[in-house]
Amino acid sequence: MEQKTNFKVKVGYGIGAVGKDMVYMLSASYILYYYQDLLGVEAWIMGVILLIARVFDAFNDPIMGVVVAKTRTKWGKFRPWIMIGTLTNAVILYLMFACPPSLKGSGLVAYAAIFYIVWGMTYTMMDIPYWSMVPSLTESGKERENLSALARSCAGVGSSLIVIITMLAVTALGKMFGNDGMSENAIEVVGFKWFALIVAVLFVIFTVILCLAVKENPTTDMKTASVKDMFRALIQNDQAMTVVVAIVLVNTAIYMTSNLLIYFFKYDLGGESWKGDYTLFNTFGGAMQILAMMILFPLLRKFFNTVKMYYVSVGSAIFGYLVLLALSILGINNVFVFFVPGFFIFAAVGLLNVLVTVFLANTVDYGELKNDRRDESVIFSMQTFVVKLASGISALMASLCLQIFNISKDEEALATVGSGSVMGLRMTMTLIPIAGLIVAYIVFSKKFTLSDERVKEISTELKARKSAANND
Repeated sequence: MEQKTNFKVKVGYGIGAVGKDMVYMLSASYILYYYQDLLGVEAWIMGVILLIARVFDAFNDPIMGVVVAKTRTKWGKFRPWIMIGTLTNAVILYLMFACPPSLKGSGLVAYAAIFYIVWGMTYTMMDIPYWSMVPSLTESGKERENLSALARSCAGVGSSLIVIITMLAVTALGKMFGNDGMSENAIEVVGFKWFALIVAVLFVIFTVILCLAVKENPTTDMKTASVKDMFRALIQNDQAMTVVVAIVLVNTAIYMTSNLLIYFFKYDLGGESWKGDYTLFNTFGGAMQILAMMILFPLLRKFFNTVKMYYVSVGSAIFGYLVLLALSILGINNVFVFFVPGFFIFAAVGLLNVLVTVFLANTVDYGELKNDRRDESVIFSMQTFVVKLASGISALMASLCLQIFNISKDEEALATVGSGSVMGLRMTMTLIPIAGLIVAYIVFSKKFTLSDERVKEISTELKARKSAANND
């Protein structure tokens, strides 16, 4: 099993995470802005589209997990789907951000709905097999944590690159390929099309590197089951379901802020330099997130177990949101001051990204011990699903905020509402996330039992069971 410590494999696996999360973050953070603020689709309509797409994935993701589990090819069970999903998703990503300018009204809404739903389907095709490789490439314990931390760190790099460079790159590409005299909105529309094309190409290149570097160690004893059996296995795995609920609550809180952040800088802090301030803040936040995953996580791991690290991370995020709310109410508009709450929030996000993957991987072993079946693809399909579900819920809530408080590209309309719309934006992007994080803390503390000691016990029990089975 040299693959576990093979440097080339680790690098290839990490590069794959960079590409796939570049794609995911571009869609998650800018699809609402692109169609609502630039193309003029009603905010509530976009919110409904995003939520419906995620509900559809409730059925699509577990089914994909079953398909992966049953796949048998000479290239393995994971890599074929990773490659197929990447190629199709890259094409859909470009088309999603290359909406024909002639489309208006219901045609525009239909275009947004169709391509966003198909984008989710194709992303699932590659994301589920990607994360399903974690348990199959590692054993429980330190090795699994290291690979999970590496993948999450690289995914954080991909996400951070997108949030850092998108708006400046979009403006630059729009001016490069647009026409003289175009409005700022028109320039951004053109820029998004070309930027999406660049990201799509990089996505394919990074996935090819992944597939060439990673040689699968297939879990030949992995059993398959019907969709009904798989849903039953998930329900019976109480620890997996606890992690799922926690992920939904935490990610909904984080994505809520992520969706509204660009509006906060554009319409609250405002000014001609809002894009530069937005980019600067995201640069700092992205750096904090990466440093948290690569440096802070292993550092804290020496002093705290994973459960305590979860509590510290959630508490840090709540504190950051309280500071963010206080600064915005005080009317502070210096972007550097906002680095203070940004540090606590983004560092918490980085830590939670790693912890969630570790927790889910551990629930695979727990489920095998409890149910006598190793449902790794299905468990990890839930990670994709809940992230999308949280994205859909947060997008709907953000859309309702924009609709209720009349926050849109029509700045004159915004001005007529007065400071109430801005205050509503501030409250929505801070108080609602705080509430979600508090509930996540309570649910996790009451239901989660997979401490580091318990994980070691489970690993020992599984090894003894397999040894006894081999002797028989």
